[in-house]
Amino acid sequence: MSQVSEIFDGLLDNLRVDNSGTLAMRRDQITKVLNREFRYLDDSTNHKLMVGSYGRWTAIKGISDLDLLFILPPAIRGDYNSDGDASRILSRTREAIQARYPGTSVTVDRLVVVVEFANFMFEVQPVFVNDDESFSYPDTYADGWKITKPREEISAMRSENLSTKGNLRQLCKLARAWKNKHGVALGGLLIDTLAYNFMTTNPDYRSIAMSSYDEMVRDFFLFLAEQPDQERYLALGSRQHVRVKKKFQRKAKKAYDLSVEAIEAEGQKNVSKKWRAVFGNSVPIVDVLKSLSAGASPDETEEFIEDQYYLDVRYDVTIDCTVTQDGFRPHSLRDTVRLSRLLPAKKELTFKIIGSDVPEPFDVRWKVLNRGPEAERRKSVRGQIIESSHGRDRREVTSFRGRHLVECYIVRNGVVVARDDIEVPISSAFN
Repeated sequence: MSQVSEIFDGLLDNLRVDNSGTLAMRRDQITKVLNREFRYLDDSTNHKLMVGSYGRWTAIKGISDLDLLFILPPAIRGDYNSDGDASRILSRTREAIQARYPGTSVTVDRLVVVVEFANFMFEVQPVFVNDDESFSYPDTYADGWKITKPREEISAMRSENLSTKGNLRQLCKLARAWKNKHGVALGGLLIDTLAYNFMTTNPDYRSIAMSSYDEMVRDFFLFLAEQPDQERYLALGSRQHVRVKKKFQRKAKKAYDLSVEAIEAEGQKNVSKKWRAVFGNSVPIVDVLKSLSAGASPDETEEFIEDQYYLDVRYDVTIDCTVTQDGFRPHSLRDTVRLSRLLPAKKELTFKIIGSDVPEPFDVRWKVLNRGPEAERRKSVRGQIIESSHGRDRREVTSFRGRHLVECYIVRNGVVVARDDIEVPISSAFN
C-alpha cells in the first residue's frame, strides 16, 4: 500500500460513525412512539426515513444532528389543513415523544421536534407523502405546509457514488473532517452538493484509486476556493435551494495551500503532521513515524479537542483579542496581525467571542499553544484544553518569542459545534 493510500485509508476508517447502534435504537424508539400515537400500532418501526447526511451515508464520527422523517397516515391529512394545524401536528408529536422521554429536552423548533440526548439530537419532522414521492412538512412560521424532496437527494447521491466507485461519499466525509478541523460553517447538504458538483465536472477523479486521494482533495479545495460568492446552491437531485451560511472560500484556499505542502512532504517524516493540519488528528501516523512518536518528549503537553469531545461543526464563531498595557490604548490583536506586526512581551491579552450564531446554552473551552524554539527550550509548549478564566473570556500575558496559537471551542450538548483560532505573534522574550 502506498503512503498516500495508508494515510487516507486510516483517516476514513477513523472517521466512521462509531455509535450507529445507539442511533438506530433511539430512531426506532421514537418511531414506535409515533406509530402508537398516530396509527395505534405497537412496536412498529415502519413509516420512517432517515434523511440528511446520515440518510445519504455521508456522515462521519461525531454526527450530532440526526434528521428523521416520520410519515403520517394519509387518512388524517384532512384533519390538518386549517390555520394553526402546522403547530398542532408538531405539538402532538412533541407531546407523544415527551411522554416516552420525560427527563429529556423535547421542544418544537419551527419545522421539527428536537429531541436532545447526550452527545446527539434527533430533529423529528412529521410529514405527509405526496403523489410525486415528495413530502409535505409543517412550518409554524408560515402557518402551513411546504415541500421537501430528500428522496431525490438520496437517490442522486447513491447513483453518483456508484458511478464514481465510492469516491463521492469518501470525498464528502473528508470534507466534513476539514470542516470540523477548521471551523467551517458549512451545512451537510451544501457539502454534499459541492462535492457532487466537483465530481460531475472533474471526470479525472471519478474512478481513481485511493493512492490519488491527495490530488483529489487538493483540487477539491481549489474548486471550493474558486467558487463565486452566492447566497444559495441547487441541491443535488432535488434542485431545491440550499443556503450558504457563511463564505467558505478563504478557508478552502488555506486548505488547498496546506494540501500542496502535504503532497510535497510525501515520503518525509512530517507527512502525517502536514495532513493533520488539513483534517485533524484522525489522520493516522504512517509507519515511518511510529517509532518517532513512541519516543515523544514528556514536555509535549498538547491535548486535542477530538480526544475529549465529538466534533460536528454546524455553527459559526469568531474570536478576537484585546491587547492592553498600562499607558497605552487597548487595541485588537486581529488588527495587529492584519498589519503584519508583532506583539512585544508583557502585554495583557483578553481573548473573547465577538460573534456567534450558536444557540444557548453552550460552554466554552480554550487552548493556548506556544510554538517555536523558545517554547521548547523553556518546556512551555502548553496546549491543554482549558476553561475560560473570566466569564467566557480567556486572559493571558505575552511572555516569549514565537508565533503562538489560541483556539476557541463552543461545546453544546457535549459536542463541539463551532470553533475558531487566532495567531499570537510575539516579538521578543523576557525573563
